[in-house]
Amino acid sequence: MSFPKGFLDELKGRIRVSEVVGRKVKLIRRGREFVGLSPFTNEKSPSFTVNDDKQFYHCFSSGEHGDVIKFLEKTENLSFIEAVERLAAEAGMEMPERDPFAAERDKEAATLIDVMEMAAQFFRQKLQEGAGAEARAYLDRRGLKGKTIDDFGIGYAPGDDRSDRTSLLKYLKSKNITVEQMAEAGLVIAGADIAEPYDRFRNRVIFPIADARGRVIAFGGRALSPDAKAKYLNSPETPLFHKGRLLYNLDRARKPAHDEGTVIAVEGYMDVVGLAQGGIHNAVAPLGTALTEDQIGLLWRMTPEPILCFDGDKAGLRAAYRAVERVLPMLKPGHSLRFALLPEGKDPDDLVREEGGDAMREILAKARPLSDMLWEKETSTGAWDTPERRAKLEADLEAAVAAIGDPKVRGHYAQALRERVSKFFGGGRSAPRQGGFPRSGFRNERFGNKPFKGRGGFGRGETYMPPVTPELRRSALASGSLGEQGREGLMLLTLLNHPDLLENYAEDISRIQIKTPALDRLRNEIIDIAALHAPLEREALKGHLLSRDLAEIARRLEAGSAFRSDPFAWPDAAPEEAEAGFLHTLARHRRAIVLEAELKAAERALAEEMTEENYARFRAIQEQLERSDAADGPG
Repeated sequence: MSFPKGFLDELKGRIRVSEVVGRKVKLIRRGREFVGLSPFTNEKSPSFTVNDDKQFYHCFSSGEHGDVIKFLEKTENLSFIEAVERLAAEAGMEMPERDPFAAERDKEAATLIDVMEMAAQFFRQKLQEGAGAEARAYLDRRGLKGKTIDDFGIGYAPGDDRSDRTSLLKYLKSKNITVEQMAEAGLVIAGADIAEPYDRFRNRVIFPIADARGRVIAFGGRALSPDAKAKYLNSPETPLFHKGRLLYNLDRARKPAHDEGTVIAVEGYMDVVGLAQGGIHNAVAPLGTALTEDQIGLLWRMTPEPILCFDGDKAGLRAAYRAVERVLPMLKPGHSLRFALLPEGKDPDDLVREEGGDAMREILAKARPLSDMLWEKETSTGAWDTPERRAKLEADLEAAVAAIGDPKVRGHYAQALRERVSKFFGGGRSAPRQGGFPRSGFRNERFGNKPFKGRGGFGRGETYMPPVTPELRRSALASGSLGEQGREGLMLLTLLNHPDLLENYAEDISRIQIKTPALDRLRNEIIDIAALHAPLEREALKGHLLSRDLAEIARRLEAGSAFRSDPFAWPDAAPEEAEAGFLHTLARHRRAIVLEAELKAAERALAEEMTEENYARFRAIQEQLERSDAADGPG
């Protein structure tokens, strides 16, 4: 947001830095400055200074420096806009309009906020009435106390498919809210093909989802009926709510996260609520999807090394490994992730309820660094007892390091993994000077190899690939006309029409990089559905996607004409043909991703040092990438 000239100057002129800082730091005047103990470090002698005349603070022990706005950002975990809004309210100044349409958009958003607050009140009220008895019993079984329920605003959505389906709709109508507004807020199901609009949430325990300012903008519902198609149901994307850009409990966790020096990301609403009841208030959770880049950015705004907490079972490990892959390109100096794995079969709220908050704190204290999880991810997939398998492990580690965007972080990871590889392969073997983990970029000779296998997933040392059939050679995949987004769509279309492939290749598709946001979201949901409901039939998978508001993305894939010449992706393809086409698509996509990472590394090396050797390497990789989709058959 840009402000009119002079607005920020006037704001800072009305606010004394020492007044705002003095709420956090005990200040003593020394001449024209104030001094105190740093809020950023644990120090015994004061090295923190505030100067009202110059409108800044400076911390000599940590190097932190800034104005009153930055101080609120740093100490309250506020965004720049939120800090300005708070100070403007204190100074009695009105926030300026951003653009000609901003006021109208804000007015519409405010109206939807009002609708969501009405819905939240309705759900809280219904929890206390007779109809909410089953929901109260569920919360009691989960060990939740009345204060905890009130603190989180937990409620109940009455009705089901057999009885009243319009309780909330009728209530909001009595408040003069139109069906169109309810639908826009994601509270009712309505449309041209819906004869009678009805409530989205029915017979569910309701968890309000608030934005960073504490305003209810969405809901999550936990089904009480064992026959419900979806155990958890979230609000759809609305003008207020974008699930990949928000974290559950963000508004309540920011200050405790700052006070504790860390934030914990758990998997679900009840985990957050259970931890809070056990005295751990700095926990948040994603909203029904795998952790996104935007959510990682939110975590980093609260602390440079958040802790991701996962169940210790196979599904939890898969989720942890996916988080490893997602964060690698985002790493920057001083910012990373740590990983805490729970005992198998235990959720955070189970652990706190049964063993107390200290048991959870003990697990969090043993959280493992990202580098350890990366190493475990790559080495836990098989035996490494032959030269070929060891070479495969090195190649996978090199590709992981190549995905790291920051050159300094990438260099340190390369060095650390060189040392681990040397010890892992017997201790006496020195790290290779040519090939494995060079300082800038990675060798590319390995891409001429025939990669991967037919059953059980990549990375386990086997190299079998189904033969290229005549049908596959005539496909768009073989012609090289698909491109990156086309390969991503083709893989997912094949899975939609042949979900039995997920039994053997769920891990493979979960580990591959998908850059198209909508397809990445679809992939994540398919993996989650497979983990909960395997084995899957085609129509059952589509039903689950419909309940998660993803049917439209799937429909667009099936309706497009880009894949008509790829018969293996469609329902009438034989299982063997679908499997072969899927594996070849996956192999080609993986090869292109690694080549692109190598090309970026070569570009960086060329920019740092313009030599003939670096240029030759850059051109060689560039040409190889151009040839990777040439019409010479898949793989």
